[in-house]
Amino acid sequence: MTEHQIVSILKEAEANISVKGLCHTYNMGNSALYTQRRKYSSMETS
Repeated sequence: MTEHQIVSILKEAEANISVKGLCHTYNMGNSALYTQRRKYSSMETS
């Protein structure tokens, strides 16, 4: 996944979409989402 895709997914998570649903939609594990959240939480999409 690109950084842009990851940041977009994290924005969806901020919009109160369930983590479980996002992980299923994007075929990633919960721990991967939380890891990416820590890494990219301060980034914005261009």
